[in-house]
Order: sequence, then C-alpha cells, then structure tokens
Amino acid sequence: MLGVVVTETLYVTHPDLSEGRLAKLRAAVVNARALAEVGRTIGLGEYVKLGRGEEATGGRNKASILSDTVEAVIGAIHQSGGGIVTSAEVVHRLFDPLIEAASAMGAGLDWKTSLQELTAEHALGVPEYLIEDDGPDHMKTFTARVRVGEEIYGNGIGRSKKEAEQACAETAYGEIMRALTVTVGVSDAASGAEPAVGTD
Repeated sequence: MLGVVVTETLYVTHPDLSEGRLAKLRAAVVNARALAEVGRTIGLGEYVKLGRGEEATGGRNKASILSDTVEAVIGAIHQSGGGIVTSAEVVHRLFDPLIEAASAMGAGLDWKTSLQELTAEHALGVPEYLIEDDGPDHMKTFTARVRVGEEIYGNGIGRSKKEAEQACAETAYGEIMRALTVTVGVSDAASGAEPAVGTD
C-alpha cells in the first residue's frame, strides 16, 4: 500500500524525471530508516508492546521496530474497512513531507549510488567499503570507510552497516569532489583556461 501510493505520487508530481531518478526517490522514501523517522515523528514508539529485553535496550526508538510498526499500522487501516482511499490519505499525511524533501536532495538522495556514479565518470575505480563494528550484538556501532583505487576516503558511523556506508559515502563524495575541483583548477591554471568544475 505504501509503495503504491508513493510510486503514484512521484510519477504524477515528477512526470519529467527518468525512471532511474524516480526509482531513487521511491527508495529514499520507502525504506526502514524513513519509516522509522515517521514513527518517531508521530510518537508511535510509546504505544508498542515490548518484551523486557527490548524495553531495556531502547526498543521503543529502534529503527527496525518502528519501521515495521508503521507498516503494520498502514496495513491495519487498510484492512479494518478503510480501504485504499483511507489508507492512501494516511500515507499522504505521513509521507508527503518526506517525498518533498527527497525531491530536493540531489546527490544526497542516495550517497552510495552518487559516489559510484562519480567514481565511474572519472574512472577512479569501484568503491569498496571497509566496515568495522564495536559493542555487544544488541547495541553494535558500525564504522565505515571506502577504498577507491589506492585511496581511502570517508568516515561514516551508524547503528547498521547500511547507515554507516551511506554516511561514509557522503563524506567520501565531498572529499573526491574537492580533490577533482583542485586538480581541474590546477590543470586549467597551467594551461591558462578557466576552471571547468565548480564547487556548487
């Protein structure tokens, strides 16, 4: 239900975008992290029935629990007689702000994909993520860096590997863009040409 409503909304509001760009937008809105943020926004964690173990380890704010619960609530609304019209209204109310924000994110829509596109464009090599973890199984923290060619870039920390990789890709993207800007600027200065790459 969530996927259908978000997909239709994106297609209707952004008819000029390519299929690939629309797919990125959808992935930015329909994912566990985004669903968990919606759950936090409406205070859903306060109403979840948890076992003592989850309660003791901060389960009410855990992304996996919140995202699953948001999906369950949408499903319950759909199945309880509200049908597609009512459940679509709920999805719009909860997710339209996320759709709007995602549409304005540019490279930040998916930092890992944007980094891969950047490195491919400049023939730098395929990004390879290096992950370390710390802490007990129920409270792990992941740290990520990324190897591109012979260089190590970025520094990302998260509660999951995916979160750490995205954070790492964001910092690596900035580092590589700055390096490319300097390289192009120096090359152009030596040849007397105007720099071709800006920082915006």
